[in-house]
Amino acid sequence: MARLADYFIVVGYDHEKTGSAEGLGKIIQRFPLKDWHDTPFPQGIELFCQPGGWQLSRERKQPTFFVVVLTDIDSERHYCSCLTFYEAEINLQGTKETEGEEEESGLIQPAEVFAPKSLVLVSRLDYPEIFRACLGLIYTVHVDSLNVSLESLIANLCSCLVPAAGGSQKLFSLGAGDRQLIQTPLHDSLPVTSTSVALLFQQLGIQNVLSLFCAVLTENKVLFHSASFQRLSDACRALESLMFPLKYSYPYIPILPAQLLEVLSSPTPFIIGVHSIFCADIHELLDIIIADLDGGTIKIPECIHLSQLPEPLLHQTQTALSLVLHPDLEMADYAFPPPRTGLSHSKMLDKEVRAIFLRLFAQLFQGYRSCLQLIRIHAEPVIHFHKAAFLGQRGLIENDFLTKILNGMAFAGFVSERGPPYRSCDLFDELVAFEVERIKAEEGNPPKMMKHIRELAEQLFRNVSLL
Repeated sequence: MARLADYFIVVGYDHEKTGSAEGLGKIIQRFPLKDWHDTPFPQGIELFCQPGGWQLSRERKQPTFFVVVLTDIDSERHYCSCLTFYEAEINLQGTKETEGEEEESGLIQPAEVFAPKSLVLVSRLDYPEIFRACLGLIYTVHVDSLNVSLESLIANLCSCLVPAAGGSQKLFSLGAGDRQLIQTPLHDSLPVTSTSVALLFQQLGIQNVLSLFCAVLTENKVLFHSASFQRLSDACRALESLMFPLKYSYPYIPILPAQLLEVLSSPTPFIIGVHSIFCADIHELLDIIIADLDGGTIKIPECIHLSQLPEPLLHQTQTALSLVLHPDLEMADYAFPPPRTGLSHSKMLDKEVRAIFLRLFAQLFQGYRSCLQLIRIHAEPVIHFHKAAFLGQRGLIENDFLTKILNGMAFAGFVSERGPPYRSCDLFDELVAFEVERIKAEEGNPPKMMKHIRELAEQLFRNVSLL
């Protein structure tokens, strides 16, 4: 069992530190007051819940919600769900409305301004829609002054325990007549994406997403920018999930605050998202692949040689993606086309795209277990992977793309995690062990290919069927 939420934090505008051009935020309240022994309190949360900077507004803006991902020193991720709204305050310095009004009253009228305030939930669990509902309820109780104790709502939230995985359901209430249902994943090793993968392909297109996919696998720097913070989170989540069964081990910052833009000069690979208001700052960077989510384009600097998937895998992947994302394409020239076949609904479409990449990795890593050697002369067994033997048996000794993958940190983690012979298995293990020959046999047969893709998509969907 794990805590649903580790900390609840209220962050507001700091009126005492307004001497600089940009405002600052400060923690107004937090619960619990003492840190958990197993989960440190996130430092610098004031920067991340207002990534564009703390600024007063002349008008009340709509409440916003997005999820920030923080990584601690032990490489554990903490998901910070932020709901920001604006509260009216009185600017005591005042403002002159009109010259006639000033002459008539002789007084300077105080101006009404709106200051941002953020409600933040910090959790090691990734349930964005549950946290959106919980924060929305707390916000409603606060704004509408409902006859419900806010302290009780927050205490119930932070004391709720949920299973980490296993497919079980957890029904709980914050105590305001609400009912919240959590469906835990069947296998916590499989990424949870909702509709983010399908959205990324909708925003950037097949070729651009494949380029970004190859970029992260070969340890290049990838930077997203958008006018939406939540779209940044979704895009980073989608790109990382396409790497499964590999895990990204470099800096992963879906929303980078304005005060930390110097991180973009880091020499290490990364996946980072920034708001589009900083476009002028990021286009001067020469070694970063930049993806414009709103414009649907990517920019690859001339100094970067981007290794591509080896053939025929590249062509097969493009064909499969086209069949899933553009099902009417092959019938577009028919004189008498059959009735139009619509796209799958967004969550199933998301899983079908992920199924294509699962099939791709099964073919890329086919036979990897035959190249593992377990060395037991040390206190702890060491697993060694024979890269030359693996490339040789595939006839890809000089392939730049696969060589970079095998030399990368993500594959080293893959070997140490999946190398041991006795461990729990998931969908990828079954696919690479039993289904590779079927995948090869389906080449050039779109109906059979789509049948297998839909079977895999169903399994991915059932893993998180109620999320």
